[in-house]
Amino acid sequence: MSQPILTLLTDFGERDPYVGSMKGVIAGIAPQAQVIDLTHLIPAQDIAAARFCLMSVFRDFPPGSIHLAVVDPGVGSSRRGVAIQLESGYLVGPDNGLFSGVLDLSPPLAAVQLTRIDRWRTPHPSATFQGRDIFAPVAAHLANGVTLDQFGEAIALEDLVDLGLSSYQLTKTGIQASIQYVDHFGNLITTIPAAQVQDRAWQIRVGQHVIPAGQTFSSVKVGEPLGLIGSLGWVEIAVNQGSAKHSLDLGVWDLIELELL
Repeated sequence: MSQPILTLLTDFGERDPYVGSMKGVIAGIAPQAQVIDLTHLIPAQDIAAARFCLMSVFRDFPPGSIHLAVVDPGVGSSRRGVAIQLESGYLVGPDNGLFSGVLDLSPPLAAVQLTRIDRWRTPHPSATFQGRDIFAPVAAHLANGVTLDQFGEAIALEDLVDLGLSSYQLTKTGIQASIQYVDHFGNLITTIPAAQVQDRAWQIRVGQHVIPAGQTFSSVKVGEPLGLIGSLGWVEIAVNQGSAKHSLDLGVWDLIELELL
């Protein structure tokens, strides 16, 4: 691409200069790159939320896009920094499960551990800010057309870290699944793809709650819960003009039962 797209996703927030610092490093190496902020408001250290957000939007970008994601509670530890090649582009960041949602939808073609210090900002990177010193430079070099093998040693694809949040299980009465993300509104997004319930009658059971399925939030009265297919293509639990998270006291990893009627 003449103007490669490079996306940024972090938990750095908007108050501090960390995101700006990474953008400065990218501009110094690949000034032609079009940098797009996905979000910098991932809850601090919430790898599961970062996984879901990146998985939800990466296919909206054109082929060749580079996705730089840094939610990295293990920064400076033995966790690996990686660059991963997909059919549609590249992923750059820590190998801590953050990329596992994308990889479930788009199997990787190749991956390397980022050990080539000549591709870093400095041979002595900060132990607490490798987003600036390692990941941003690597993403910028990719935008300049540097090939994956120039960043380090190849990694066995099956060794990339998986958070294990994509699973659901078919049962005699329906589907057992879990919550994989809670959005800003308190909607609970499950691991059940929309295709599993398309053109079917269903309801959700959570403890003593039996939650009907609907088409829109207003399918139930204000304050009542419902299940529906969300815009990102998953079964969700919502409350009309309220928060399902607070009303049902549920969060990521919690189990739910979807009953087919």
